[in-house]
Amino acid sequence: MRLPKTAHASLPWRIHELAGDFSIEDVWSFRTPGAGPDDFPAMLAAMRTFGGIAGQTGPVRFLFALRWKLGALFGWDDPSAGVGARVASLRDRLPADIRDAPRGPDDDRMPLKAVYELDMEAARELANKTVHTVMHLGWVKGAGRDHELRMTVLVKPNGWFGRLYMAAIAPFRYLIVYPALTRQWERAWRDRDRAGAGYEEGTS
Repeated sequence: MRLPKTAHASLPWRIHELAGDFSIEDVWSFRTPGAGPDDFPAMLAAMRTFGGIAGQTGPVRFLFALRWKLGALFGWDDPSAGVGARVASLRDRLPADIRDAPRGPDDDRMPLKAVYELDMEAARELANKTVHTVMHLGWVKGAGRDHELRMTVLVKPNGWFGRLYMAAIAPFRYLIVYPALTRQWERAWRDRDRAGAGYEEGTS
């Protein structure tokens, strides 16, 4: 479910210290029935096990494949445009208490690379010739007794082309990608008992 930007901005997340020059693009909530305050690591484990692109619907896989092909054709994803090249990583801004914490696993299946991972929130980033973006995941008490996952997309477009790019992909995000992601991540929570081994492996 899409939420107003204040649903992210009003909470005391640590990401606010790091990404003050980024804009809030999207805030989305995911239902996790029965979740308690200590279940954020279990949700991340489930997402790593069941939440990848390979498990998405055909239309979503097609959109991502098309995006990567366009990126290769026009050079949008050249290493010179990435984190540590065109832009500095948000990890360079981390205060000492977060810098020393585990950041979460990275591998080639994860285009967004870990910035930090805490008990109640985590952040990953990606940069190319269009945008520097951060995916922030937070664990929040919902309207009832359960906690829920919230995803916020923070962006810093790369000039006019980046702003045009973000505007062009907005309909695809809202009509195809986010609804499919919601179904996949909520199903991952329901299937989380099968994710335990993946979590232990990923955090070792």
